[in-house]
Amino acid sequence: MEKRIGSIIILVGDRSHIPTLNKLFTEHCEIIIGRQGVPLHDRRISLISLIVEGSTDAIGALTGKIGRLKGLQVKSVLTSYQDSTE
Repeated sequence: MEKRIGSIIILVGDRSHIPTLNKLFTEHCEIIIGRQGVPLHDRRISLISLIVEGSTDAIGALTGKIGRLKGLQVKSVLTSYQDSTE
């Protein structure tokens, strides 16, 4: 089965969405390998980067839900590979 692996970058302009983001991350924890948050206090924004692995549908479901939240921007970069363990 072809899987995707890559990065999702989230620019948080409205910190009131952080609890919603954390809930989404929990709901999609099976595709999240790693997470890093960087507050940029002087610019009044934060960046969250996720390393993800899963199907295009699973990753798209997460980015789609994030993209519908006002005050956030999301971009993803994915590449495909053949899982040799299956």
